[in-house]
Amino acid sequence: MNLLKLLILTLLIPFTLLAEETKIPLPPVPYDFLAKKEVQSFITMLVNTHHFKRDYVTSVLQNAKLDQETLDRYTGKYKVGSTNGSWERYKAHVLDPISLQKAKEFKQNYFTTLQRASREYGVDMDYIVGFIAVESKFGEFTGDFHIIDALATLAFHKNRMQTFFKSELKHLFLLTREEHRDINEQYGSFAGAMGCVQQVPSVQRKFGMDYNNDGIKDPWDLEDCIGIIAKFMHDKGWREGAVVVVPTNFEGTRFAQLKTTHRQQYAVSTLKKHGIQPLEPFNESKAYLLQTRNTTHDDVWMAGRNFRVLTRYNNATTYGVAIYLIAQAVK
Repeated sequence: MNLLKLLILTLLIPFTLLAEETKIPLPPVPYDFLAKKEVQSFITMLVNTHHFKRDYVTSVLQNAKLDQETLDRYTGKYKVGSTNGSWERYKAHVLDPISLQKAKEFKQNYFTTLQRASREYGVDMDYIVGFIAVESKFGEFTGDFHIIDALATLAFHKNRMQTFFKSELKHLFLLTREEHRDINEQYGSFAGAMGCVQQVPSVQRKFGMDYNNDGIKDPWDLEDCIGIIAKFMHDKGWREGAVVVVPTNFEGTRFAQLKTTHRQQYAVSTLKKHGIQPLEPFNESKAYLLQTRNTTHDDVWMAGRNFRVLTRYNNATTYGVAIYLIAQAVK
């Protein structure tokens, strides 16, 4: 290898590593969606069932682009970190001292609205703060993916959640019509989620609200987002003041003696027989046994029914535990 090639390779190494670590998005490219039979069937469905003009839907999908970077996240077997961050990533980006300080300031600045939402919906305000912190760091990071490109790509190419994304594409058309928005000017996450609480179109149609009474259901408005999350928590069965998560007495390196998941509960007596006990009061007879994996060791938690409400929004243990820890930090 000559000196020039070696120099070029050396210069490129940091950029290659950065791209691998941060998954820098590739730009969407032109694609002929209209050539697909399923796209034509989708257009006909919107026309016949939801009374859209064929020319409008055709034009939108004709101009949509293929977002390969988005598709790669949902193609093949699920890869850790491809659609939900690792625990170390949560700790670095939303549980770091600067982020927790922002959470405290948000609670202080929006206390009146948070108090109102807590009272009206019977939910704990600190968990509303936690939701908005994790979803967008209080509106700082709402995504720059072109949503029509992302959803069209995922709706009409095979992937783990193709049926879901085809439904979300339909809801995107309905949402933008209902709220008089330009469908081509909507930006958000790689999964089509928008605003400071990252709602996919179907969730926004169901839970979106004008909580600050300015005449606009605005998913990028922080006061509207407070109302959205409070309503979501209430509708999913939140019990104000009930236990959410508590640490346990596990002090080992890696925990493997029982299955850990937020989808299955154990009797507390069963956990006790296996040596797992809560370090704080836990007044429910059954518990979810949770595990968060640090670089050097696992933390093991017991969670009550309220925890399942958190994961109804994002089906990941790490997500729910991060919200819990932020809520504890702002109390």
